[in-house]
Amino acid sequence: MKIAVAKGDGIGPEIMEAVLTIFAAAKVPLEYEVVEMGKWVFDKGYSNGMTPAAQETIESLGILFKGPMETPKGKGVKSVNVTARKTWNTYANKRVFQTLHGVDTVFSKAGIPIDITIVRENIEDTYGGIEHMLTHDVALSRRFITRPGSMQVIRYAFEMARKKNASRITCGHKANIMKLTDGLFLDVFYEIAKDYPELRADDVIVDDLCMKLVSRPDLFDVVVLTNLQGDIVSDLCAGLIGGLGFAPSANIGDHISIFEAVHGTAPDIAGKNIANPTALLLSGVGMLRHLGLMETAGRIENALLYTLESGVHTGDFGDKSIPSLSTTAFAAAVVGNFGRQPVHQPKPLLPDQAPTPTLFPLSENAMMEGRDGPNDRIAGVDLFIESNEQPLPVAEKCQAHRGDLFRLVSISNRGTQVWPTGSVFTNLVNVYGCRFEGIAEGSLTQENVLELYRRMAADFKVCSMELLNSWDGRKAYSLAQGQ
Repeated sequence: MKIAVAKGDGIGPEIMEAVLTIFAAAKVPLEYEVVEMGKWVFDKGYSNGMTPAAQETIESLGILFKGPMETPKGKGVKSVNVTARKTWNTYANKRVFQTLHGVDTVFSKAGIPIDITIVRENIEDTYGGIEHMLTHDVALSRRFITRPGSMQVIRYAFEMARKKNASRITCGHKANIMKLTDGLFLDVFYEIAKDYPELRADDVIVDDLCMKLVSRPDLFDVVVLTNLQGDIVSDLCAGLIGGLGFAPSANIGDHISIFEAVHGTAPDIAGKNIANPTALLLSGVGMLRHLGLMETAGRIENALLYTLESGVHTGDFGDKSIPSLSTTAFAAAVVGNFGRQPVHQPKPLLPDQAPTPTLFPLSENAMMEGRDGPNDRIAGVDLFIESNEQPLPVAEKCQAHRGDLFRLVSISNRGTQVWPTGSVFTNLVNVYGCRFEGIAEGSLTQENVLELYRRMAADFKVCSMELLNSWDGRKAYSLAQGQ
């Protein structure tokens, strides 16, 4: 079997070489095709951080094993890491955090075991990177949470929890504030939970989740979250076990999967042969299991765990009274411990399995969509306008333009209502949200909305607009604070 390998930037080539050396010693039955990705590819003029040949290779092989990569600063380009995950729809970011004996933390010293799997939605949310400056003072980011995207990652989380014999799966969210976006994610979680009655499914507001994770991490098993929240919480969990140097990562899709170290490129130590390869090695072990190489994966992981237990370490962790090893010497120590079992949490040497299936070939992009209901209609529109006037004169101008089909319901500023009621203590910026709803019960048309837009443009710069939809009589839009 052949996979694509991208060595990465900074310490990437060193730690990748160390891991592939361990794989070779373990006689891992893989071939590697090295592809061009990373900062130096940006510098050659490829704005997505990969050459067309690299993209073609990865799409033909279906597996990418990659080192850490740097995105050039100040050049207006997107992160190659995020681009790769989104381009190939690797919708589930799985990161496993376990106590590693030999890596001291406050929890290991207290005898509190940690075994948490974070599943982070990987495609949507604010990581869509859809941003606009509405005025010189106001920036807007659009946050997309979709039902099909939520179903993909949450279904994966439940299936993975079932396979690992988890006892609990938790949805982290902020649906108490973001009632439509996080609310949709939470609704899908409980819809899917009905298919897995053997799993205890519950939810926790994400700020409360963070507090509980740092006080009682042993209470959690599998946690699934939206993209941004999952990014933050997964790094928090890395801190619980010793840092990103011990945190493996897998990005799982139906067709292509990426296994990578998510720590930085550490340019200050690049080329010195002192970097810690543990995170990339653990990511590689996860890749071997994904490919069905269960016995080999268990043998390599047990050797690593035995090595750590023995006090062997690189310079970034471990007992300082024991000399640290170089990257290559650490890899050699792992190889030397093949066949040995760690005292704590040895991994079973399971028989090899068929690899996780992927679907090839594809002739067109998959369109994931639901169906509009019979009673869906346009109930109104939010027009976001630029103005440095006070709310009352803004309202008077809006009233003059509303015509016979619309009524002005509310004016908000940064999500807080300032008209028809509000407070003089609410500080304003120069973008108002003007909410118009239809006067009659029948559906408004897009042409009606565009005509209102045209009239409003006589007095205001209209920065943005959003239709107010109604699904079967239910408002599909949020209220302003205080509305």
